[in-house]
Amino acid sequence: MLRFSSLVATRNVNSPMLLLGVSVSKGLDKVHIIDDKTFGGPLYQQYLDALSWIESKLEVEYIIKGTGPRQEIWEIPLDVFKEAIMNAICHRDLYEEGATVMVEGYDDRVEISNPGGLLPIVAAEFGHKSMSRNPLIFGLFTRMQVVEKVGSGIPRMRKLMQDAGLPEPKFDTQGFFTVTFMKRDKTNTTRDDRLNDRLNSREKRVLQLLSESPGLKTNKLASLVEVSVPTLSRTLKSLIELGLIEFRGAKKTGGYFLTTGKH
Repeated sequence: MLRFSSLVATRNVNSPMLLLGVSVSKGLDKVHIIDDKTFGGPLYQQYLDALSWIESKLEVEYIIKGTGPRQEIWEIPLDVFKEAIMNAICHRDLYEEGATVMVEGYDDRVEISNPGGLLPIVAAEFGHKSMSRNPLIFGLFTRMQVVEKVGSGIPRMRKLMQDAGLPEPKFDTQGFFTVTFMKRDKTNTTRDDRLNDRLNSREKRVLQLLSESPGLKTNKLASLVEVSVPTLSRTLKSLIELGLIEFRGAKKTGGYFLTTGKH
């Protein structure tokens, strides 16, 4: 029998059914995988690692209205993944050999799956009642206030997607339990007029680079944007004045970061 303490605390987890894999593919299938990782160690650290990874892969749109705080519009709401990844960790079948929790990103969607479909006792009332395959793990995360009451995760995921104006998540409960989140349709996304008026293509490129690689220095940004350092410095000054980025650290060793949107 798997020891509960080892699942929670050990940093030397190598069994596939205890790992969490992530990948991102170009296109709509797995033909061209451009990034993949496997996270092991304590289950809570796997959860944090997966959240950080998926945040780094999603696109975010910045909307500025007047002098108020900026609004961040993600392709898929980040809180959805807090629910879905924790759900996969708590409900995976730990005895399904060779199977792992997977977070897979594509051009149009993100899929999160775990080995083990719905238990027969809850299949008839899916989305309303739940029973964890791993009550000790679920109980631990409940005490850590990472998850709330049993059966509340699916309704929250549905509401988060609805509030964001996105399609409801799709659930496949046969064999693996898989939830699919469709990304925002870029062709139908309405950008704020003031954002377009105030941000040029170079400024948007800098925001994208800092979203993907926080802490970049001026010289590196200038190289990536393919402009001179003086030109890039003017761009950085403009973004700082708009409250979109900030410089952190010492003058020689610090770098630029996106602000938290509280300005």
